[in-house]
Amino acid sequence: MRRRTLALCTGAAIAVAAVGANIVTALPASAATGCRVSYAIASQWPGGFGANVTITNLGDPISAWTLTWSYTAGQQVTQAWNATVTQSGAQVTAKNAGYNGSVATNGTASFGFNGSWNNSSNPVPSSFVLNGTACTGTVTNSPTPTRSVTPSPTSSSANGVPSDAVWVATGAWDQWTNNGYTIINDVWGGGAGPQTIWARTGTNWGVVAEHPRTSGVKSYPHTGKTLNRTLSSLSSVRSSFNVTVPADGDYETAYDIWANNNAYEVMIWTNQHGAVGPIAESYDSNGAVPSARNVTVGGHTWNVYRGSNGANAVFSFVRTANTTSGTVDVLAVMNWLRTNAWWGDVTVGQIQFGFELSGTAGRSNFTDNSFSLDYA
Repeated sequence: MRRRTLALCTGAAIAVAAVGANIVTALPASAATGCRVSYAIASQWPGGFGANVTITNLGDPISAWTLTWSYTAGQQVTQAWNATVTQSGAQVTAKNAGYNGSVATNGTASFGFNGSWNNSSNPVPSSFVLNGTACTGTVTNSPTPTRSVTPSPTSSSANGVPSDAVWVATGAWDQWTNNGYTIINDVWGGGAGPQTIWARTGTNWGVVAEHPRTSGVKSYPHTGKTLNRTLSSLSSVRSSFNVTVPADGDYETAYDIWANNNAYEVMIWTNQHGAVGPIAESYDSNGAVPSARNVTVGGHTWNVYRGSNGANAVFSFVRTANTTSGTVDVLAVMNWLRTNAWWGDVTVGQIQFGFELSGTAGRSNFTDNSFSLDYA
């Protein structure tokens, strides 16, 4: 796993947070006997943020450390590195890893984590406690705006990959698992060009692709979960998405659901552009012919196609109007197939969500700004 860490200033605690359209900076804190903590929000995107913490030991040498603090705006730690971080309510506890517990006088220890926030307020914790000693050198003042910018969760470096990505890969089958989601580059089609996948979390990721606009699917970079549940055993499967796609190219944004050991494939297209179309039983001069038109199910209206791709049956729900964000009742879609006897009480394996790419207009960026898949 590749992570980027923020270089923190020695002797000062600096906190940076993107709030609305502004980047705000807290003033340096004063030092105190015992300990000093530098807490920095390294990046922030809709629903999530990354932070880095550096502890400076101003007292006697220690062989292990536990740092605690409290959040005031409902922030929740979701993943950590170089420390074990747990949270109970507002109280957060970080304990050293096996290799960074010893900290000499004036020595430091650092760790980082990802978390969620309410998209409104992400204040810096007002106090920290190290091994029972208050670190009175932490940030205590409120953040004060220093300059106004218009940041974006997809702001990127020269090669199109965000500078705060914690995982970047170019291999055709490279994958990364984070917080229960697995992201896969999935460059599987013939004639594909270069494709780089990046991620901040398992639900905030994207690709930079440059595929020729020739026939055939080149790739399906995606995130997702494996359920391995019978349809009748599921009481709820819901998903929300928010994506940014280019203005030109041949692609669609789609869910891909596999059942009965890949005997069935269900695709749910939320938007499409260019020379792409679903698999169908029949075609006319306009392309694929729907088996059912204007079906309202799962919170949206679709044209539904059925066909086959080799040994597996394929059902495609193509939204009648493109959208880049929304919520889908996935269970309702799957139950529609059962009610109409297109399949039975199947075993649902993987549910994936991503971008099926046939061709791009030069180098193009596709970003999954946020995503969720919850089931019971």
